[in-house]
Amino acid sequence: MTALPPRDHDADLMSDRVSARISPLPDPETLRVRRVHRAIADLRRGTPVILNGAAPLIVLGAETAGAAGLEDIAALAAGPACLLLASGRAETVTGVGATVIAVATPKGLLAPAFLRALADPTAEQMLGIHPKTVPVPVLADAAILLAKLARLLPAALVAPIAALDAARLRDLLVVEVGDVWAYPAIAATRLVRVAEASVPLEDAPDARIIAFRAPDAGIEHLAILVGRPEAAEAPLVRLHSECFTGDLLGSLRCDCGAQLRGAIARMAADGAGVLIYLAQEGRGIGLANKLRAYTMQDRGLDTIDANRALGWGADERNFMVAATMLEELGIPSIRLLTNNPDKVAAMTSCGIRVQTREEHAFAPNGVNNHYLDTKMRRFGHLLG
Repeated sequence: MTALPPRDHDADLMSDRVSARISPLPDPETLRVRRVHRAIADLRRGTPVILNGAAPLIVLGAETAGAAGLEDIAALAAGPACLLLASGRAETVTGVGATVIAVATPKGLLAPAFLRALADPTAEQMLGIHPKTVPVPVLADAAILLAKLARLLPAALVAPIAALDAARLRDLLVVEVGDVWAYPAIAATRLVRVAEASVPLEDAPDARIIAFRAPDAGIEHLAILVGRPEAAEAPLVRLHSECFTGDLLGSLRCDCGAQLRGAIARMAADGAGVLIYLAQEGRGIGLANKLRAYTMQDRGLDTIDANRALGWGADERNFMVAATMLEELGIPSIRLLTNNPDKVAAMTSCGIRVQTREEHAFAPNGVNNHYLDTKMRRFGHLLG
């Protein structure tokens, strides 16, 4: 057990977030949130969206680009299209290190194959292409964020649009750049309970599961309550990001399954606890991208460099989601079951008082040794 110095509770921050969460959204703001949801859905199915700001862009996910989406770009573009690649992937492809790189799209190539070859490092070949960089559009960072929110590869085909002429937009969605940037915080702070049930578990017979969802969103985050943690002064809490391969299949590549089951058993032994089960697979990059990262790891990269090779950051999770859930449960003070100092810092910055950090380590299994070593050396996890 590691004692932490007392922190002042940020009452104003908590009050603002709780008020925002329990108050009905004004109609205009509801529409703004729904537009980002729809933009995410459109990109996933290969439909372009219009990103409106200082210099409007038509945006199409590189991973889902098809003939229809490319036709929309050709019809609406007021200038040359370019492919945006996020940091890491951009450096691999072009040799240039920057947050976002814009790559020219040569004519005469099969565009979908070209886009995917440049966006996906697990592709079999690069088609013999030597990309040429071009100036980065003003709204490039927001376009990459939209692709990330859609859990697509962080790469997007974009082109400038001269004017937002409703008669020419082909019914494409227009989303404001400010709404895109605000979306992660709004989604995290507007969570509400949508369902609750008693679910006796093998290691914790007295357990309940509460599902949380942001308004107009389809993703649920879960709180697994063991005993009556809301009655404890500072119950054990574990922030656990979902891991399909480890939690469900028992994958040996990580320690997630052992951490999940170990946390629930420890909470039962302690008498109470909360496991916050976050829908943020692969440190927030999604299952498909995690599998791509595994492919890159099999080629010799560690966890961090594999994510970077895809264009993702080392950790894309939003722990404000967990803080909002704990506030809704009436649990402002916790003993955090983790080896990750970043989780302690995240909870504290979101207004949750972390009384102690409780160690939560499991021995290597012979397959995940390098993974755990990377956690310790490069993420700073306290495993030694």
